[in-house]
Amino acid sequence: MNDSVTGRVASLKTISIAELKQMWRELLQQEPPAFNRRFLETRLAYRIQELAYGGLKRDTAKRLETLGEQLDGGKSEVRRRRVDNRPIAGTRLIREWQGVACEVVVGVDYFEYQGRKYRSLSSIARAITGTNRNGWTFFGLPSARATS
Repeated sequence: MNDSVTGRVASLKTISIAELKQMWRELLQQEPPAFNRRFLETRLAYRIQELAYGGLKRDTAKRLETLGEQLDGGKSEVRRRRVDNRPIAGTRLIREWQGVACEVVVGVDYFEYQGRKYRSLSSIARAITGTNRNGWTFFGLPSARATS
């Protein structure tokens, strides 16, 4: 990595969230998603490097597409779910509720809260608040049904 690319990627850790969102608009030509800071940083770091060094080779992109099709068994419904706005596995969602920080870790096909696995964010929102709530809205995410 050359110094200017290295410096730009390193600076992502120190700039404000507003600056990250502005950089997102400039580099990706779209509004930034409502995901957490780490998500923005990693995607922007990739985009900075992609612009400097080029993206994936056509053969690599095709191989990844083939692997994805193998993963979903060729089922278009599974593929549609995979391209929704779900945060990537390992993402931490943090929401303060009544003065307490509530942290959820996104898994491949589950969400983990306080050491327990849940199938939906709404279940976690209900566990936190004691009322039925849309979990995606509760954690500030776009609708789970939105697709690319």
